Amino acid sequence: MVLKKNKVRQRRQLIAHARSNSSIAEQYRNIRTNIEFAAVDKPIQSLLITSPTSEAGKTTTAANLAVVFAQQGKKVLIVDTDLRKPVLHELFQVDNKFGLINTLTGAQILEDCIKRTEIKGLYLLPCGPIPPNPAELLGSETMKETISHLHQIYDFIIFDTPPILAVSDAQILANQCHSSLLVIRCGVTEKADALKAKHILGNTQGKLLGAVLNDKEQQKGEGYYYSQN
Repeated sequence: MVLKKNKVRQRRQLIAHARSNSSIAEQYRNIRTNIEFAAVDKPIQSLLITSPTSEAGKTTTAANLAVVFAQQGKKVLIVDTDLRKPVLHELFQVDNKFGLINTLTGAQILEDCIKRTEIKGLYLLPCGPIPPNPAELLGSETMKETISHLHQIYDFIIFDTPPILAVSDAQILANQCHSSLLVIRCGVTEKADALKAKHILGNTQGKLLGAVLNDKEQQKGEGYYYSQN
């Protein structure tokens, strides 16, 4: 029963994979195109995805963007850097016994922690056991070295992070990624919070590409909209 529920959840959230011809899947491909246009002058190999507060849909957005980049034939890695509330392992139905934390603490080799998903070309580095010091680990030299190493292996890397106004994790990691994307939700995200999150990301070393607006009402019922910074 649990397995069946997980499969249903996966199909519902990984819509770019389960329903690749749907209008929402097409919206994710449109966002992918906008990201690629932003990389014309300077290649973007890593993308941090966050939201101002919770319930904006950042993890679903990160997962589906990873899917559509992999559908291009790229070798893609999605990393669960939401070290306080990791869920990507559940979404992709992989084991979370070992992950990023084990690598950063020296308990496991990086390659042994990366999982192959059922989607061709898409790999997942889960969180692993929840640590007592997430911010310190993400800001460590080991994390910087890990990201540099991953850049040599994968065509595109997506980092799913905690809400940026809740903890400092996303801000720390944004200084180590090439770019960032802010996810906000109509009726959930307050305008003041969105502006504050934009300001924080705009002052990091990674390029803020823009925002994804979830649940925006459109004529054909499409639920996603991309806005450049």
